[in-house]
Amino acid sequence: YFLRHARSRNYVSESELCKLESVPLDFGDYHPLKPITVTESKTKKMNRKGSTSSTSSSSSSSMMDPLSSVLDGTDPLSLFAAAADPVTTAPPTDGARRKRDKDESLAVGSDFEPWSSKRGEILARYTTTEKLSINLYMGSEKGKATTTGSAVSEKVRTRLEELDDLEEGSQKELLNLTQQDYMNRIEELNQSLKDAWSSDQKVKALKIVIQCSKLLSDTTVIQFYPSKFVLITDILDTFGKLVYERILSMCVDNRVSLPDNFSPESVNDTAKETCLNWFFKIASIRELIPRFYVEAAILKCNKFLSRTGISECLPRLTSMIRGIGDPLVAVYARAYLCRVGMEVAPQLKESLNKNFFDFLLTFKQIHGDTVQNQLVVQCVEIPLYLTLYSPAIDWILQCIAYHAPDVLLTEMMERCKKLGNNALLLNSVMSAFRAEFIAARSMDFIGMIKECDESGFPKHLLFRSLGLNLALADPPENDRLQILNEAWKVITKLKNPQDYINCAEVWVEYTCRHFTKREVNTVLADVIKHMTPDRAFEDAYPQLQSVILKVIAYIYDFALLFSVEKFLPFLDMFQKESVRVEVCKCIMESFIKHQQESTKDPVILNALLHICKTMHDSVNALTLEDEKRMLAALINGFIKMVSFGRDFEQQLSFYVEARSMFCNLEPVLVQLIHSVNQLAMETRRVMKGNHSRKTAAFVRACVAFCFITIPSLSSIFTRLNLYLHSGQVALANQCLSQADAFFKAAVSLVPEVPKMISVDGKMRPSDAFLLEFLCNFFSTLLVVPDHPEQGVLFLVRGLLNVIQDYTWEDNSDDKVRIYTNVLHLLSAMTQEAYIYHVDKVDSNDALYGGDSKFLAEINKLSETVVSQILDHLKTLGKEETLKRQSQLALYFFNSILAHGDLRNNRLNQLSVNLWNLAQKHGFADTKTMVKTLEYIKRRSKQPETSHFTDLALRLPLQSRT
Repeated sequence: YFLRHARSRNYVSESELCKLESVPLDFGDYHPLKPITVTESKTKKMNRKGSTSSTSSSSSSSMMDPLSSVLDGTDPLSLFAAAADPVTTAPPTDGARRKRDKDESLAVGSDFEPWSSKRGEILARYTTTEKLSINLYMGSEKGKATTTGSAVSEKVRTRLEELDDLEEGSQKELLNLTQQDYMNRIEELNQSLKDAWSSDQKVKALKIVIQCSKLLSDTTVIQFYPSKFVLITDILDTFGKLVYERILSMCVDNRVSLPDNFSPESVNDTAKETCLNWFFKIASIRELIPRFYVEAAILKCNKFLSRTGISECLPRLTSMIRGIGDPLVAVYARAYLCRVGMEVAPQLKESLNKNFFDFLLTFKQIHGDTVQNQLVVQCVEIPLYLTLYSPAIDWILQCIAYHAPDVLLTEMMERCKKLGNNALLLNSVMSAFRAEFIAARSMDFIGMIKECDESGFPKHLLFRSLGLNLALADPPENDRLQILNEAWKVITKLKNPQDYINCAEVWVEYTCRHFTKREVNTVLADVIKHMTPDRAFEDAYPQLQSVILKVIAYIYDFALLFSVEKFLPFLDMFQKESVRVEVCKCIMESFIKHQQESTKDPVILNALLHICKTMHDSVNALTLEDEKRMLAALINGFIKMVSFGRDFEQQLSFYVEARSMFCNLEPVLVQLIHSVNQLAMETRRVMKGNHSRKTAAFVRACVAFCFITIPSLSSIFTRLNLYLHSGQVALANQCLSQADAFFKAAVSLVPEVPKMISVDGKMRPSDAFLLEFLCNFFSTLLVVPDHPEQGVLFLVRGLLNVIQDYTWEDNSDDKVRIYTNVLHLLSAMTQEAYIYHVDKVDSNDALYGGDSKFLAEINKLSETVVSQILDHLKTLGKEETLKRQSQLALYFFNSILAHGDLRNNRLNQLSVNLWNLAQKHGFADTKTMVKTLEYIKRRSKQPETSHFTDLALRLPLQSRT
């Protein structure tokens, strides 16, 4: 009955009517992007008391920004700057400017690698399984009974006794500690220091620091010494910070603290006295090593006493280190002094240089009898012993080399030569100085490496350090090949596979950076030759992976990359699946990132198919969903980059092969279906819709590919949407029977939709997703022509039967909303000409030509649908469902308003009844109903809908109350 009185539509005129009204506008000088002219008002006040203010307005000739005019042409920061002290804002003199520029150039910047970044590496590298010992401070009971009225002299005497008590055995030695126990004890001492300080037991805190410093003279477990140094100096740093902050807090005057660049003159006498007291306490420490370390820890406190305090103390502390006999202990003491010096006075490079040159003078001690005897006792070989020096020497040289001129490097090289080109020193020099300096003198360093005295420090490590520099900076062009030849002569002779790959890994980057694929191929072949025997590659996967990353970082033309003969054999060394997959992922990421144009190069395709197959085959039941998504995204990126141009058959063959290779990754199958559909539409575009026998057969082959592939997918909504999409593609290519097959498959799949589906890992009701899909499906069914053997609207009938039998949620109205959308579809089907068509496909408007039997079938369907909607509205008459009834009644009313012919009395009355039902129980959406009524009144003024005038009079609006 509804569609017997469906409104006849003229879609063209309706479209014109809905367009925005064009109004002629005389722009003149106006343009929306042109700045606005603002009239600026200035108020002038007379100096005379009680005078009135006069206001003058002037139109600014220059265009002003409204926001700027509010601020009177200035921004807030400028206002603050203008209000600042004129002395501080005065321009600096030339002398002050030069001094400031010099200080900035000497200050430590972000390019200086801090000690904290080296700490973890040292702790991880220098470990031991031997038992360790530690002396713990146990505290003292002396002086605790002092009365409140004690004299100052008594207090001083008590403190001196406490300090002496440290020397008299107030400590406990813990033996047989494991490395972890030792580290825990050190952490306990650090915490004890903080607790003692916070409880105002400053002498106890000092005792703890002294006791910890003494541990640095113990080298009984020598291979653990670098890690011990790191742990103990953490405590020293904490102590130095606590002392400095304590004295700084005493300088607060009238709640104003000292600025960062304060002068000693601005420090009050109390703070200076306290600072001197600390230095006097430290000077009374009897042993050299704790006295040195504790004074170095509070070196920064010299700023409170005099301007030259730090510059005077550094040379004295440097000289103190000469009294330390053990060369290992001495070099770490020098490293700590450099650490503190770079923090408090980085500009005093002379003292740092003197510190290192002192070390060079005593360097021969390393090979002395005392050290050799100690190594024999501890069963430590000289190569291992020399590596213990590396962290300290590297740090000292880093401090010296920071912003150092070329002259200093030249001087360092000369001193190394005088010491017989010691390998340990040479390695540290190459690690410390800027890569540009080293690269410029590459041949000089190679000559020194050849002549150096290895003394347990192998030459291949020197070439590795040189290679690391050359990866960061370029050597002179004429020397590049000779450098590679000299280095590789040494590297290729290495017998130990681990030593070989550690060195080769570095020089691969140099080769890729400066040479052609021929040299890269030679290097890769040499790596394969060395790492294949005895499956040595199994212990070197990180280094081999690094080699691959460096190769693809510099050779990202994949045609060139895969023409490197040994590249794919190199990949075969990755036998461990997890590592092989990671390498394949890196290669695919590089391809997707750098490949700008699509490719059909068979070499690239075969190689990348093999790599993608490797990634795909790694997927199993335990693979995480995130990992699957990542692998699928990489494979899809590859598939999208493959194009055979106009050779569509070859393109389809590639997709068929890809489907067989990647069947376990659902997103890849989805991408292949989309790609094949796109291929079919591209064929249609080339043929301009007029298929030949050959192209028609090809398009049907594409459609068959999709029809076969879709059922293998697990996600039901993915299948539904792909059936719909592929059916639309088939329809566009005039494959009508194939399109019907897709749509039938979609209809038969609807009953299988579960009540709950997983969305982003959470279970959600599926009704909303099903409603969205069916609405899209209805839009397509409008243009699908009926099959001559299936009857009128066979697809619509089948879909309605499925919707009727589907079990909907009790509290859901989606079924009625779907039925309402079906009415929209049936209304559109009754029109003489449909709103849209598929090119070269006759829809039912052309096939039936408005035949009365066809319209009668539509009317029967519509009557069934309307009765279903009204029955559902009746079931919502209970108190708890009245709000839903109101919403659905208004929804159905709007559908009749849009699609029904309201000149019919019965349809008119039905709409009025729905309107009244919507607001009968006080649940109406008043705002929406007001707007709807306004729309009806506005439409009533148009000639073709003048009957809306009577309708508007019959639609009352009830108040909210």
